[in-house]
Amino acid sequence: NRRHFVFGTSLAWLAACGKSPRRIRLALNWKPDPQFGGFYAAPYQAHGLDVEILPGGAGTPTIQMVGAGSAEFGVVLADELVVARSQGNDVVALFAVFQNNPQGIMVHASRKLASLGDVLKSGGTLALQRGLPYARLLEKKYGFDKVKIVPSPGGDISAFLADKNFAQQCFIMSEPLTAKYRGADVQVFPVSEVGYNPYTTVLATSGDYFRKDRERADAMMAAVREGWRAYLDDPKPTNQRMNQLNPSMAP
Repeated sequence: NRRHFVFGTSLAWLAACGKSPRRIRLALNWKPDPQFGGFYAAPYQAHGLDVEILPGGAGTPTIQMVGAGSAEFGVVLADELVVARSQGNDVVALFAVFQNNPQGIMVHASRKLASLGDVLKSGGTLALQRGLPYARLLEKKYGFDKVKIVPSPGGDISAFLADKNFAQQCFIMSEPLTAKYRGADVQVFPVSEVGYNPYTTVLATSGDYFRKDRERADAMMAAVREGWRAYLDDPKPTNQRMNQLNPSMAP
């Protein structure tokens, strides 16, 4: 297994250091769903933290929010973090949830496709955010001349359910589960199939915050680590909470 992005492992409690809890913000880059389960299950108060989780959506500028200080912590993609740092945004990775990239393309199994290459060579429609690094890789590797590219529907699967020749980008633990729950026979091709496998769902903060308040950063990492362990052991209570925040989340 690939190791987590973890810089520092102190479990010091802020109360013991004489610091009172201060509201800190955790900005998500998508709506509440299982990819964030451990963040919702984390025992923040036990680590002297008062955390407000800010749900995201399509186009939420999480990495810019963290860099600008409008959120002390955020969930980002590792590839966008590298790009942001190259452009002068001092954002640092603290903890990576997924060791293998969970992004993919979902299609109807009835098409009997065998690979991502087949998806792009077999015609039909593909809903995809063209600016994503893996989208650029797919275009360079296979070309988009045989498939109709339309904007990503932002998690909405209505068009997918209505058209057997419609494919769309997804997170393997999100849209495919919703589609199956609604009766579709789904096949998913992970983008790691073509060698694209950076970390994702990465907890990040600004370099300035990390240097100035290392104790809180360490406490945040410890709480999140415990939250993910608890979520993996028993996801049901947290899923019920997230389902209240995001009713479209599949049971």
